[in-house]
Amino acid sequence: MKKTFKLVGLDCANCAAKIENEISDLPDVISVTVNFMTTKMNIEAEREKMESVVEAAMKVVKNIEPDVKIEKV
Repeated sequence: MKKTFKLVGLDCANCAAKIENEISDLPDVISVTVNFMTTKMNIEAEREKMESVVEAAMKVVKNIEPDVKIEKV
C-alpha cells in the first residue's frame, strides 16, 4: 500500500534527504521517497502496518523540520 503526503514548508534539500534516509530505516517501511522539488513524500508499507509507519514517519519529519506541515494528498 502506498500513501502520498505533501510537506508544506520544506525548504531544504539536505533535510529532505535526511527525512528520506531516517524513514527508510524504520521497521515495516517497504520504500520511501521524498521529492524536494515537488515537496511530496511517498511511503509504501503493508496495509496493516501503514498507520504505525505513518505515525513514526511524521515524528521523523517533525524532528528534522519542526515547521513543516504534513498534508495527505
